[in-house]
Amino acid sequence: MENLISNEINNEEKVRLKLTLLFFMEKMEIPLTKNSILDICSIENDWISYMDCVSIISELNDSGFIYKTENAENDELYSITYAGRDCLAQLYTRVPYSLRERMTEYVKTNKLSVKTSQEYTSTYVKNEDGSYTVTLRIYEPMIPSPMFEIKIKAPSRQSAIEADKKWKRQAPNVYEFVYENLVNTD
Repeated sequence: MENLISNEINNEEKVRLKLTLLFFMEKMEIPLTKNSILDICSIENDWISYMDCVSIISELNDSGFIYKTENAENDELYSITYAGRDCLAQLYTRVPYSLRERMTEYVKTNKLSVKTSQEYTSTYVKNEDGSYTVTLRIYEPMIPSPMFEIKIKAPSRQSAIEADKKWKRQAPNVYEFVYENLVNTD
């Protein structure tokens, strides 16, 4: 009998954790990488333990409450489905009010930086001559391939790292300049 009660409590807690993740994903309103979800929900905030979060992502995906796509860099992106939104609409009160408030505040404060980190990406690799090739990309949400990609050669690892840092801030300006000068020739 005690084991049956323990299972009911564990199941109730599992449902609350699933709803917590759905609430967060609905508030973010953008596809999120698995790493972003894990970092935000388990490391930056203590909303869901890391191991629970890993299994919940998988379970919600399997049940159709979230769905997975991949971008060109093979990062898994997750979004909430209509079924997930419908479930959340009916059961969101099972997520404690104080937690919903903290999550809402987090999203208000951090949504743009999370979105930027996923949409403006860069990588660099060392070339045989000691220089580095830096690949800068801009992704559009829900489109797996980059909408803009440029490769530049950097003379050193430090300059490649600097290009990476600057790209996060300058990507919109660079894209606008290139588009206006090469594509939009009115």
